[in-house]
Amino acid sequence: MTVKTAEDRLHDVAIIGGGVVGCAMFRACVLAGARTVLLEKGGDLLEGASKANSAILHTGFDATPDTLEVTCMQRGYALYRDICENMNLSVMKTGAMVAAWSADDIACFPAIMDKAARNGVPVKQLDAQQARLREPALSKDVRGAVLVEEEHLIDPWSAPLAYARQAVENGGTHLCRARVESGVREGNVWRLDVAGKPAVRARVVINCAGNHGDLVEAIARPSPFTITPRKGQFVVFDKTASDLFRTIILPVPTALTKGVVVTRTVFGNVLVGPTAEPQTEREFPTVEHDALEKLREAAFRIIPALRDHDVTTAYAGLRPATQFSDYQIEALPTDGWITVGGIRSTGLTGALGIAEHVVGLYRAHFADPSPLANVVVPSMPNLVEERPRPWMQPERGPIVCHCERVTEHEIEAALTDRVLPAGTLGGLRRRTRCMMGRCQGFYCTRRVMELAQSHLPGLVSPTGKGRSDV
Repeated sequence: MTVKTAEDRLHDVAIIGGGVVGCAMFRACVLAGARTVLLEKGGDLLEGASKANSAILHTGFDATPDTLEVTCMQRGYALYRDICENMNLSVMKTGAMVAAWSADDIACFPAIMDKAARNGVPVKQLDAQQARLREPALSKDVRGAVLVEEEHLIDPWSAPLAYARQAVENGGTHLCRARVESGVREGNVWRLDVAGKPAVRARVVINCAGNHGDLVEAIARPSPFTITPRKGQFVVFDKTASDLFRTIILPVPTALTKGVVVTRTVFGNVLVGPTAEPQTEREFPTVEHDALEKLREAAFRIIPALRDHDVTTAYAGLRPATQFSDYQIEALPTDGWITVGGIRSTGLTGALGIAEHVVGLYRAHFADPSPLANVVVPSMPNLVEERPRPWMQPERGPIVCHCERVTEHEIEAALTDRVLPAGTLGGLRRRTRCMMGRCQGFYCTRRVMELAQSHLPGLVSPTGKGRSDV
């Protein structure tokens, strides 16, 4: 008797790309009743654009009205609020202020408030005194602000990992290190050629490939959009700065970017960024000294007291921008294909709404399966500072990462998880926060490597043996 593997089983849906949108799509398709496989080219989920973002749950107050983007964002916002408690996912209400620093900024307020009203988001204009009363650490140069009370912060990695976990626990299949190199439509079935693995067969393919979306789209047709990755660099200030303010501080946006944001994180840091730099490189965003210095100076102009606090680290991410301002989502009924491209920086908020919209396209054009009954709902480990964490428990065991207070048990649990184990060192960091603190792994790396060595393929051992391509 031959047992079919996940690769050669016929699936209803194959999703290409395991970022936040792909993970949300995975969950939605599985819960809708479709036999679904998620294909991710990296060694773990969230290895691409989704590993670097500002972790804000947006109301969509400043999105272009009557677009698919704002529709999906606001639906995603509502769906996240609906599921977060049962899944033990964080949501921290902070509010946001669009701060004005000049008369020109003030002149933009009526348009900002009109757009918010058209999007159904309540906002309030503050004068300079009111803005500083809410956030005393703001520079005295502030001229006023538009207050958006319902903006929130979330854990940007636990959320999509929860979506993928729920999909797997309810019968979905995910494959990492599964780069789709080509595909061919044979009758009503796609055969996707996957590097180093047997071909994957599915009736419908959903392209959620992020920064590679136009390249993957070429499997089905000449891509109607071109991805020009937009690099965003960030600096992260030490946890000592987190008590300076609470509200997310936004600039007046431009046509290209929302501008430099100053915000706390649910992990207790202060985040400043991003830049907005178009580039051709799709894989490896670099950080540059001059850009980071400009971010620091921008932060000091907004909250002068940040000068007294150290920068812990810096990082960069790539957003899959296209020549179009709206999301590029389209069903190709005769080709068994759904395109999900150009999701850019609002993907974290929009992901659940995008997935719901695409499942609607799937039902309208391809199949109408019966939704799952008795759905398994996972509960995620807590990584955020405003809730109790494992290191606080009496039987916590040894602490490995003292900067982030990560226990040995947490690391071992992430590596041996039967459903969605960490597949790379980056994946381990995103599941536990190890090596992400003030020392950036200087003190804990050796012990983390000892614990991870037998679980992560190709990891360099503490003695220097092995590969480092993880």
